[in-house]
Amino acid sequence: MWRTMVDGEVAKALKYVLECMSTAAMARTPNVAALCPQPRLVAVTKTKPKEMIIEAYAAGQRHFGENYVQELVDKGNDAQILTLCPDIKWHMIGHLQTNKIKKVIEVPNLFCIETIDSIKLATAVNSGVEKYLGNKKLKIYVQVNTSDEQNKSGVDADHVNELVGHVLQNCAHLDLVGLMTIGAFDHDLSEGPNPDFQLLKCRASVCESHCLEPKDVELSMGMSNDFEHAILVGSTNVRVGSTIFGARAIKK
Repeated sequence: MWRTMVDGEVAKALKYVLECMSTAAMARTPNVAALCPQPRLVAVTKTKPKEMIIEAYAAGQRHFGENYVQELVDKGNDAQILTLCPDIKWHMIGHLQTNKIKKVIEVPNLFCIETIDSIKLATAVNSGVEKYLGNKKLKIYVQVNTSDEQNKSGVDADHVNELVGHVLQNCAHLDLVGLMTIGAFDHDLSEGPNPDFQLLKCRASVCESHCLEPKDVELSMGMSNDFEHAILVGSTNVRVGSTIFGARAIKK
């Protein structure tokens, strides 16, 4: 059973993360800063109770992310969250199967899906939006597997342009926000920048190939263990969970 946080613990942690983000953004080199707006914080609430979401929202947080479809559906449709957090913006940040698209796109206040990793999925989501949301467009990120790890989702870096081109040319109901990746968890930053944060290179190629402005193509990368570094090298959207809400409980 979740217990009430002591002295606004979530709000304090949220303030700390936002301060760290601001410091990291100000430390960017001029070249990076010119292409990257102030980073957005997506508070990841996987396995966390709605009371923590409500506290974070009351402290000013608006963007929240969920990894699992059913959790997103349950929290997105929760009557108390709908009442107390009317301007909440949900991000789907976990792998999405085509048979669960309808559930996700019908979630109230869905802001975007960050995990479009194939032409098949992009086509299916586009069709779902057209069918269930009418003339609306849904924001999406193309997920790139920059670390080449088999256990991670994402399109191969060599095929990013193909997928982006498909979205731009054939998916009228999808609004491409940018590119997303998950860096290797065990990278030692003392050895230099995380080589998995290569979306700056991918973005340059995407923009050149499709006549896009770099400042209009966001980079979603960085989590609790590396969000400051990610911002420093160009991230515009970080996904932070445990630093704000505490470690996830291990299910036995």
